[in-house]
Amino acid sequence: MLLDTTHTIATPEGVELNLPLAGLAPRSLAWLIDTFIKFVAFGVSASILAVLGNSGIGVLLILTFVMLWFYDVLFEVFNHGATPGKRALRIRVMNLNGTPVGWSGSLVRNLIRFVDSIPGVFLFGFIAVLLSPRFQRLGDMAANTIVVHAGDAHAKDGETGRQVVPLKAPLSPEEQQAIVSFGERAAHISDERSEELAALLEPVLGDIDATRLRGYANWVAGGNQSS
Repeated sequence: MLLDTTHTIATPEGVELNLPLAGLAPRSLAWLIDTFIKFVAFGVSASILAVLGNSGIGVLLILTFVMLWFYDVLFEVFNHGATPGKRALRIRVMNLNGTPVGWSGSLVRNLIRFVDSIPGVFLFGFIAVLLSPRFQRLGDMAANTIVVHAGDAHAKDGETGRQVVPLKAPLSPEEQQAIVSFGERAAHISDERSEELAALLEPVLGDIDATRLRGYANWVAGGNQSS
C-alpha cells in the first residue's frame, strides 16, 4: 500500500503550501463511520414514521433518498469539506487548487460514487485510490478534488498559534476557507505580509490584525475543540 504523501500548491504570496493527502485507511474508516450514522438515522426515522402508515413510508423514502445522495454533499459544502466521519478522522475534501469544494465539485464526486462502489464493495474505488498519486477515487478525478488531513492552523509562535478567537460575523464557506488558508500559511509569511493580508479582511471582519486573524483561523479549523 502506498504511503500518504503531500500535494503542493503555489500560493499567490509565492509560498508553497504542502497539503498532506489522506490515504486509503483514514478514508475507509471515515466512510464506515458515515455509513453507521446513516444506518442509525434510517433506523430511528423508520421507527418514528412507522406510526404514520403509508404516509410515513413515503416520507421515509424521501429521507432515504436524501441520505444516500446528499448526506455527503451537504456536509462537504457547509462543513469545511468534512462529513462527521471525515471530521472524526480529521480529514476533509478540497479542490486540487486548495480552494474549498463547492456544489458542483461535491455533486460530481458523490454522484460518481456508485461507479466507485462497483461491484458493491467499492472495489473500483479502492483500486483507484491505491493507483492514484494523489489517492483519488474516480469521483475525485472527475471533480478535481482531493482528501487531505485537516490539522490545526499553523502559527508563528507557540501561544499565539494556540489562541482561539470565535467568529461573530457569519461568513460563507469560501470566506472561512480563506481564513483557514491564512492560518496554514502564517508560519511561512513575514509579519509585514501577514498584516497586509489581514488588512484585506477589514471590510468583512472590521478592525483586524494578523494575531486575531490567526485566532479566527484556529477557531474555524476546529481549534476551539483542542485542549
